[in-house]
Amino acid sequence: MKTRLADISAYITKDGSKIRELMHPDRHGNRNQSLAEAVVPAGTRTLLHRHLTSEELYHVTSGEGLLTLGEEKMKVSPGDTALIPPGTPHCIEATGAGPLHILCCCSPAYRHGDTELLEAMRGDSR
Repeated sequence: MKTRLADISAYITKDGSKIRELMHPDRHGNRNQSLAEAVVPAGTRTLLHRHLTSEELYHVTSGEGLLTLGEEKMKVSPGDTALIPPGTPHCIEATGAGPLHILCCCSPAYRHGDTELLEAMRGDSR
């Protein structure tokens, strides 16, 4: 099975990020994980949230950002990879001049029902 980013429609997740599912069990036949590209527009951030069962990896491919993991805040840039353990509150802000592009790997695979929002929707969440 192979997918192409250009052929995949984007959607907005519960946290407000624009996602393209590159590989997901519901559509592609893989079993234990999902891989998506998230895009956070410059000057915005995702909503603070956590995944109840999924472990998540963020790998920054372009842009600059500020990742909040629990009480810790860290700058991220292309080439950086961060581990987000299940249950850890997190959000990410695009702090550079352009959008922040992130590869997101979730195991088990991403599900809206596994995402708990920890703050209300805002007008600038995307």
